[in-house]
Amino acid sequence: MTDKIKLDIISDVVCPWCLVGYKHLEAAINELGLQDRIDIEWQPFELNPDMPPEGENLREHVARKYGSTAEDSQRARERIAKLGAEHGFIFNYFDEMKMVNTLDAHIMLEFAKKYDKQTELKMRLFNAFFSEKKDISDRQVLLEEIATVRLDKQAAQSRLEDAAHRDAIRSVEADWQQLGVSAVPTVVFNRTSALTGAQEVDTYKQVLTELVNEMNG
Repeated sequence: MTDKIKLDIISDVVCPWCLVGYKHLEAAINELGLQDRIDIEWQPFELNPDMPPEGENLREHVARKYGSTAEDSQRARERIAKLGAEHGFIFNYFDEMKMVNTLDAHIMLEFAKKYDKQTELKMRLFNAFFSEKKDISDRQVLLEEIATVRLDKQAAQSRLEDAAHRDAIRSVEADWQQLGVSAVPTVVFNRTSALTGAQEVDTYKQVLTELVNEMNG
């Protein structure tokens, strides 16, 4: 038996709702004082696994994929920016912003896991993409972020160049999809139940409280 609640968070680093959902979850954990009783593992999900290396203009991408008008897109950006600001996160959208391929980013997050740096790197990548106008499909950008969280750039680069690690990420993605995960963020609690979408803080608090009560018997 463990006294920790295992949270698998399936998400992508170019998904704004994944950041908002995590900030809500983090607030719930902090408000309940459960920081020492939570074990988070980030799981890979690519919103656009076929995205080419050059990426695609974000507004054009949203219009093509979701049928959103320019007005819809602007309203969504304003709403997301407001939600981010409530938790101290800056969504810095700009006209030339691109949707990019995120496979290498997920390889780096898997690399960071064995050093207990996964959440720290995940937050760095969210900031790099949404706040700092960085192209997180660029390997040099990824390696700079690896250095920022005090991990070895050379070891990380070797990981990026190893095809086996690319295959491993795709395999993990497929496993979660076979379990029914088709949208992100999805938070899986103790591998027994899940919530999909950026839930409110109180929703996460309710689930976590129930799990703590069960564990405390």
